[in-house]
Amino acid sequence: MERAVGADEGVLAGIGSTPLIELGKVVSAGSARVLAKLEFANPTGSMKDRMAVAAIRGAEARGDITPGDTVVEYTAGTTGISLALVCAAKDYGLHIVFSDAFSDEKRRTMEALGATVEDVPSDHGRITERLIKAMIARAGELSAQPGHWACDQLNNRDAMTGYLTLGQEIWQQSSGRVDAFVQFVGTAHSIHGTARALRAHLPGLRVVAVEPAESAVLSGGPTGSHRIEGTGIGFIPPLWEPAEVDAIERVSYEEAMAMSRRLAREEGIFAGTSSGGNVVAALRVAEQLGPDATVVTVMVDSGFRYLSTGLYGQ
Repeated sequence: MERAVGADEGVLAGIGSTPLIELGKVVSAGSARVLAKLEFANPTGSMKDRMAVAAIRGAEARGDITPGDTVVEYTAGTTGISLALVCAAKDYGLHIVFSDAFSDEKRRTMEALGATVEDVPSDHGRITERLIKAMIARAGELSAQPGHWACDQLNNRDAMTGYLTLGQEIWQQSSGRVDAFVQFVGTAHSIHGTARALRAHLPGLRVVAVEPAESAVLSGGPTGSHRIEGTGIGFIPPLWEPAEVDAIERVSYEEAMAMSRRLAREEGIFAGTSSGGNVVAALRVAEQLGPDATVVTVMVDSGFRYLSTGLYGQ
């Protein structure tokens, strides 16, 4: 299967071609088949590797960055880790704007890969609109320096193209048997990129977005705080395309956390909270569509990134 990048690019050649597996024990009788793309099989353990390499390659093609420059990004950590991998492989500096609201494993991983990490303090560890906008503002200040380039993931259109391969892989691995695609929304790049690739083959594909119930702004609810990292930024993402989505499911942190634990114990899938939330929503869609259909969702990243958060363990 074709990879996301060329085989001559070292570790970056390992991005993509992740497994697609069928869930068994957590799926109710009479429901649709539920398939999960194991994106934690990417080099950093996350689907964000796809968008990071696409964003950097796009900037290189335009001449926005040159050897020796520093990339700047605001992140809950998952995008930051993926950018750190790409920047290490391509010899760019990386300055990350982070927060104590996100897991310490992410901080340590970014630093291990050579990134400089600074914090914007949160309100007692809560993920809020105010926090995200403060992080964005700080990244803007840093990127104004000479030799610095703002990746600006929320507004980066190259990032979405990184997920076209995700859709293409799902199409090939499922033998074209996909009726619905379910995905949590952060920047909205992964849901739109994957769905566009699938709809090139399946115009009638049902696309279902997932958002935190505690901050359900996509479906018209009020902004709020939540604990599902990498999702629910508290305001409408700039590149969100509501016309490309058929439905929106709200999933609470407690539901997502409980499902993440079930996936580990019953399916042997060790993933983060957004992955658990994806499965909660996918199971709802599977019940709606019935046994003759197939629903696909994404295991966004590895559970190893959340050992300090209380998601797993006592």
